Amino acid sequence: MLKRLLPLLILALGVVAFVWLRATRPESASVTPEERSWRVETLVADPGRHAPTLPLYGEITAPEMLTVVAPLAGRIAERPVRDGQRVARGDLLVALDEADVRPPLRQAEADVADRRAQLKNEQIRHESDLATLARERELLATARRQWERTRALEERNLASQADLDAARNELARARVTVASRERAIAEHPARLERLQAGLSRAQAGLAAAQRDAERSRVEAPFDGIVTRIRVAPGDQVAARSELLSVYPQEGLELRARIPQRYQDELLDALAEGRRLEATAEQGARFVLVGLAGQSDPAGTEAIFDLETSESGLRPGSLLAVSLARPAVPDSLPVPDSALYGNDTLYLKDEAGRMRGLTVTRHGEVVRADGERWTLVSNASIGEGDRVITTHLPNAIQGLLVESVDAGDDDDDTRGRP
Repeated sequence: MLKRLLPLLILALGVVAFVWLRATRPESASVTPEERSWRVETLVADPGRHAPTLPLYGEITAPEMLTVVAPLAGRIAERPVRDGQRVARGDLLVALDEADVRPPLRQAEADVADRRAQLKNEQIRHESDLATLARERELLATARRQWERTRALEERNLASQADLDAARNELARARVTVASRERAIAEHPARLERLQAGLSRAQAGLAAAQRDAERSRVEAPFDGIVTRIRVAPGDQVAARSELLSVYPQEGLELRARIPQRYQDELLDALAEGRRLEATAEQGARFVLVGLAGQSDPAGTEAIFDLETSESGLRPGSLLAVSLARPAVPDSLPVPDSALYGNDTLYLKDEAGRMRGLTVTRHGEVVRADGERWTLVSNASIGEGDRVITTHLPNAIQGLLVESVDAGDDDDDTRGRP
């Protein structure tokens, strides 16, 4: 009997022990799943007026560059300057040999003297014709009277036919002489006009020769720099051939091509009288003064005046500059890492979640440390908002984020431009 009950007793003791152990086990803490947060850097928004910059690449030009040409063919007698030399106003640049300059001048002077002599001779001839005409008319009247007397005598058979023919011939010769003299007098104004025209032509040739003689010795018309020297002393040059060039030390320009989409903006700014500056890395400063009159599909050349002096720039130099475009109100510079695509950035709201905004891009701005940030604007960005500058690959609306150091507000402002 005992052997039959022992297994049941052991089983009952095991059940009781299991129930007691289960009843006395410690309660385990309940586990609640937590949302993951992403650590990001932020900057405190401070919207204001900021001028976006436009990087340009242009060429230095000298619009007032003067090219000296030979006024006539000749030999170079002097050229005391060298390429790149600075000259003062009045300094000699180049001179032709006087032996080549004097003969054309003397010939022109002789032509003028000859024309004046011809005019004087014509006047004397005209006065002589007037005096001779009076005497020839007297001879004509005498010949007419002689012919009339001879005809009367011939009718009375007191003169022969030969005498009458001789008288008639003498009268005809007198008439021809008077007519020839009258024609010469009538042609005097035309001859005089022709001679005066010849004198004017000779005087013009003399003026040209005098001009060429003066230009055969060229002095610097302003303080400038010599360049493009083509000749040396002793060279034989042809008329109108280039000798050298000189450009003023002041007045250099920069010509850079402006993309088509910025032209209206810059023209409006110029029309309003706003000052737009462009700066180069070496410190040269330029001011936009206008756009070129012609354009092409790639854009239009913008013309900038150089304001700084002693910049070391020379015509033909290629230069990279940054043009400050018109300022944009209520705009904010942000680093490129803050932007998603072309027009989206995220703010950190009061709940620590990402809030996306669509912004308008206005270009780039250059910070004091030389970094280039993108200038954006959106009316919803207010002063003190925190812009997330860490680029998250899984950025979505409402994503939970926390600052790199949530307890230190200075960390949120270290990206402030």
